[in-house]
Amino acid sequence: MRLIRMLLLPVLAFSTFSAHADDKDVARLTQLLEKSQTLTARFSQLTLDGSGTQLQETTGEMALQRPGLFYWHTDAPQEQLMVSDGKKVSLWDPDLEQVTIKNLDQRLTQTPALLLSGDVSKISESFDISAKEAGGVIDFVLKPKSKDTLFDSLRLSFRNGAVNDMQLVDSVGQRTNILFTGVKANEPIAASKFKFDIPPGADVIQE
Repeated sequence: MRLIRMLLLPVLAFSTFSAHADDKDVARLTQLLEKSQTLTARFSQLTLDGSGTQLQETTGEMALQRPGLFYWHTDAPQEQLMVSDGKKVSLWDPDLEQVTIKNLDQRLTQTPALLLSGDVSKISESFDISAKEAGGVIDFVLKPKSKDTLFDSLRLSFRNGAVNDMQLVDSVGQRTNILFTGVKANEPIAASKFKFDIPPGADVIQE
């Protein structure tokens, strides 16, 4: 469950910082994120160490609905499931028959995995943001303003206005690349998608 936990753990320490982000870049990122009130996609996820050696490769399905509803399912044989109902986040590991339940607080909504479905109005309070655009692709680089973080940078890319991929880089150079395919925006999603029923006999951990 390490990879999903990395995507969930808070990356930001809350302090007061002066704003250094380019206002135009912040406004553009906010506009692109907010125009998708719902989003569904397939994803492929590749993790490399600092030397470029592959550590893990997975595929899966994701869905989100603003504000704070999130579904992230990794395919077998490394099956894992993360579901947010807007109040709590459930992490299910079927191999261990274990579910970990966390409160969905303000810090959690600004972690990398939930950035796509959280409150985008406060992004610039926690990240320095820069953007580069070429050929229909716009890349946003988000650097946490706090030094006490799990990631040094996060890159979020859009192609023709739709989210295309995300890359996380940590302090030792480990990179997690997530490519989204078959992206569909603003289509109805069943409410049951964001509900997690604890399987009978599962070990439950409350954090």
